[in-house]
Amino acid sequence: MISTKVILTGSFGVGKTSLFNQFLFNKFSERYLTTIGVNVKKKIIKVEEEELSILLWDIAGEISQDKVPNSYFLGASGIIYVFDVTRPLTYKNLTSDIDYLKSKIPGVKVKVVGNKKDLITPQQLLELEEELSQPADIYSSAKTGENVEALFEILGRAILGKEA
Repeated sequence: MISTKVILTGSFGVGKTSLFNQFLFNKFSERYLTTIGVNVKKKIIKVEEEELSILLWDIAGEISQDKVPNSYFLGASGIIYVFDVTRPLTYKNLTSDIDYLKSKIPGVKVKVVGNKKDLITPQQLLELEEELSQPADIYSSAKTGENVEALFEILGRAILGKEA
């Protein structure tokens, strides 16, 4: 079994903790609670007959250089960058944020997820895709659970070098 550290990051209120709870516990809460510091849990997933132990770090708030301790990034193999499909401010700096993360952790696998898909129409999703500076890898809903498992599977495939 391979063990890996994965970081959930993005702006405040994009649903990082909701994705964390949906993935780990199949639970969703309407209550918004700000993450203080970091929340860490482990889950084992199967990717093409191979087990991958994911140590998932849900880090508080923004990824800007002065708000997240550098130690949080140490040893990470994967990053899930989350934005809220209903709030343009959360994806305004998408490209520069991804570039920053890749400079902090060379070789890290990054997957971009547009969360809260349940709050927009298919037409709005198409318009959003045209607006983004770089495409999302997947769109999810932590509330309904849509594409949450798939998100971690595509990241797991990337970490294991099994991307198509």
